[in-house]
Amino acid sequence: MGLKFENLDRKTRGYMLEEIELDAQKDALYLSPWLTQKGQGDWADLLRDAATSGSDVTLGRSLRENRLINAMAMRRKPGGHGYATYRVPYTAHETMAEGEFNRFYVRGLCRRALTEGIERLEVYRAKEVSEPRPESWDKIGNLMDPQAVLIDVRVSTGVETALGMPQGPNSGLTLRIPVR
Repeated sequence: MGLKFENLDRKTRGYMLEEIELDAQKDALYLSPWLTQKGQGDWADLLRDAATSGSDVTLGRSLRENRLINAMAMRRKPGGHGYATYRVPYTAHETMAEGEFNRFYVRGLCRRALTEGIERLEVYRAKEVSEPRPESWDKIGNLMDPQAVLIDVRVSTGVETALGMPQGPNSGLTLRIPVR
């Protein structure tokens, strides 16, 4: 179904592309262990295509249709002693696309807000979920400093952000320019 990005327009997409390029040039794009080797090689281009004219849905579709998600992956065992193999979720293409597209949307929107003198961005539910997390409900309507969020998301590649925006996978939350 995908997220409903209220400010996903030409301006925000332009800043998203700049943020993708910033990470690509620094070799800092998050390469999930769920991606196949080809998927890791294609990831930057897939992100660029989605940011240019697509969405989290088109990004996920590209991952699925081109078979760029592994069936199995490895993760550290509890306690850090060795690794265990696990089956990648059937919805991995959607989860990954939604999460990473949202991160670049948030970064792009923060850049736009800073350029346009917008002092705060508002947290909202961009996707209906069957059982919203209590911590998600607590965030809806909060106003956030775009400079602080931008810094946080840039340094939190592949991990949860300190400020909690965007929230973890499948939260359905993102940011928008507040309606005046």
